[in-house]
Amino acid sequence: MNYDHTIDKRQVRTAFERAAPDYDKAAILQREVCDRMLSRLDYIKHLPDVILDAGSGTGYGTRKLLTRYPAARMLAIDIAPAMHLQARPSPSPWRQLLKLGRTEGRNQTSYIAGDIEQLPFKDSCAGLVWSNLVLQWCNDLEKTFSEVHRVLHTGGLFMFSTFGPDTLKELRQAFRNIDDYSHVNRFTDMHDIGDTLVHSGFATPVMDMEYFTLTYDDVIGVMRDLKAIGAHNVTQGRRRGLTGKAAWQKAVGHYESKRIAGKLPATFEVVYGHAWKLQPRGNVLTPETRRQLGLI
Repeated sequence: MNYDHTIDKRQVRTAFERAAPDYDKAAILQREVCDRMLSRLDYIKHLPDVILDAGSGTGYGTRKLLTRYPAARMLAIDIAPAMHLQARPSPSPWRQLLKLGRTEGRNQTSYIAGDIEQLPFKDSCAGLVWSNLVLQWCNDLEKTFSEVHRVLHTGGLFMFSTFGPDTLKELRQAFRNIDDYSHVNRFTDMHDIGDTLVHSGFATPVMDMEYFTLTYDDVIGVMRDLKAIGAHNVTQGRRRGLTGKAAWQKAVGHYESKRIAGKLPATFEVVYGHAWKLQPRGNVLTPETRRQLGLI
């Protein structure tokens, strides 16, 4: 069946707005993936002056990046403003009394509402664009990468993670041929992501992936967790109302056939990648850029 997998951005914003207050309680996988991305920075020689956290959520990655790069200026952007309310540090009584800004000095975080597919920033403004498990919410990956390329300055690094096609394969298989609606978002293959990076002007892309399997007592637990992190189905081809009882029971029966050792698995294929914005062909890399890339 040919489902409409176009992402409804209004629904994405609404889902994450609703999930924001309790997001951190359920976002175990998101934090684990973030930590693994951070460990990859140990092998990359790069010292960004400005970091753009695209899809910053409740600020877990933002805080970790500022610990690693204490002198950097942070731009935290998220499509759901309610996420920023969870991310912002509570001001001290003295700060409120004196009406000072959110942060001081160079280590300043600015919170901006916006979409990674249309970044509200000037050209060449960031040395690192960081995006943890956000790209799966984009409709046009080439446009998104072109936007990231635009806001990076020469020698800048783009580091990201996203979900691959095997993500939630058990749920997708359970609903296959049940009805004429899409029940799981569509995810892009790692190799296609790498090709799109190159087409968007990035150089030396590095891609890899790994699988995570979470286990649940029942199908309702899977759906509840997806809703708690704002990650339920938001495609245009989704059913607008409730799934019928007969269709739901049939899907649950299919999912139950996947039960292993008393638990239902939920697979997540996590794709990692990073790439650089280099000088246009024909131009010579500056010593500083070569040093940042570890070439000297």
